[in-house]
Amino acid sequence: MNIVGILLAAGTGSRFGSNKLLHALPHGVSMSVQAARNLKSVLPRVIAVLRPGADDTAHPLADAGCEIHFCRNAAEGMGASLACAVKATPGAEGWLVALADMPFVRPTSIAAVRDALANGADLAAPYFRARRGHPVGIGRRFRGHLESACGEEGARKLLSEQEKSLVKVPVGDPGVVRDIDRPSDLPPPVIA
Repeated sequence: MNIVGILLAAGTGSRFGSNKLLHALPHGVSMSVQAARNLKSVLPRVIAVLRPGADDTAHPLADAGCEIHFCRNAAEGMGASLACAVKATPGAEGWLVALADMPFVRPTSIAAVRDALANGADLAAPYFRARRGHPVGIGRRFRGHLESACGEEGARKLLSEQEKSLVKVPVGDPGVVRDIDRPSDLPPPVIA
């Protein structure tokens, strides 16, 4: 099954105070590159969606193996970025939608969501301690919905409207619910 990873990386990081996607984690890799590596370890094709002019983020993500797509209307919100990525993948049979500020998702969790899609789920998401996390798996049945997404909603509205179709994938991975919004969300630096 042709499942494509979508890494949403078009945000401005306003709450972080700087371009958080370039911020190095304690092991020296930026959070966006780590998120990309996690996806690429499971999926052969990953599209990173960025806002126009984000070349400083694009180059490292391209080096990590992502296809880069600049979304001209990314400022409209996550939905616009999601629509841009889906339109760029006409042959996809499903998508795993991940966020570039969630670098701690384990590849095993990504694989579990991919497998749920491959086994026929129309929607799938990892759950850690009853909390829905990322990446969210979306099947081709919802292509039209994704292509018309807009604003900050992304796939949230779809997930709430189609909750009965959602396959909940239990994982023991707190990384699926851990995003980085502020510097205080980062792990402490490693002291050698």
